[in-house]
Amino acid sequence: MSRLYLTAILFLLGIGWGLTQPLTKIAVSDGYQPLGLIFWQLVIGALAMGAFRLFRGKPTLLPRRLWWFFLMIAALGTLLPNSFSYRAAVHLPAGVMSVVISLVPIFAFPIAMVLGLDRFNWRRMGGLVTGLIGVMLLVGPDSLPDPGMGVWVLVAMIATLCYGFEGNIVAKWGTHGLGPGHVLFGASVVGALVALPLAVFSGQFIDPRTVWDAPEYALVASSVIHVAVYTGYVWLVTRAGPVFTAQVAYLVTGAGVLWSMLLLSESYSGWVWAAMALIFAGMFLVQPRQKESLAP
Repeated sequence: MSRLYLTAILFLLGIGWGLTQPLTKIAVSDGYQPLGLIFWQLVIGALAMGAFRLFRGKPTLLPRRLWWFFLMIAALGTLLPNSFSYRAAVHLPAGVMSVVISLVPIFAFPIAMVLGLDRFNWRRMGGLVTGLIGVMLLVGPDSLPDPGMGVWVLVAMIATLCYGFEGNIVAKWGTHGLGPGHVLFGASVVGALVALPLAVFSGQFIDPRTVWDAPEYALVASSVIHVAVYTGYVWLVTRAGPVFTAQVAYLVTGAGVLWSMLLLSESYSGWVWAAMALIFAGMFLVQPRQKESLAP
């Protein structure tokens, strides 16, 4: 398989994943609360991935002994991070949210060291410091349209910490013999079962019989795109390797910013662009070299 073909797939994944950021901004524009959005996101994801697995003849049974594992993945991968990111998306430009989400590999490095998955490395430590300087620029009083938005950047960063923990926990303790698609399907099913009562009793449930408009369609589109690009990401890892595929992080952020400018007419100060450049530099420094391996 040619390098050009794999690179084209990488760009398509980045463009698709980046599109989910402005779609999220549209989904929260009508006053919908996080738990209601999370429930339907998980339901749509479970249906789409379940149908895909049935079509491919892959198993869909969820062993009861692993429901605790599915719940942990759902909590760290969707329930907790999306609760914070949906809250922050109400107040922050979608492009800024795209920049914040690119901090995942930077935060994953110190977590990996704590869990004994990685060793201290001056190059990666430099990437961590560079990324944090970028964050300082991003939350500065001159970066955002309203200085009060800075606190919501910190709220959005909690989501990136959750993703960092999720990846490292899976890397350390494995997936108990299941493939990544099976894990995502199980986490979506179990997560939806947990999110439903939380959404109902908190008054955040979204009745699908409501009049459909841009927020509803944006939620469905974002959920389907997420399943598609995640499946493509796993496929690309098996064909091109984890180090090559990890470069999608740059494309997701860049595409998220560009999609936000195109669809939402967003514009950003020079401080935001400088912060993004520093965070990109930090991402480059913390990425493993070709001889090293990434967490599964």
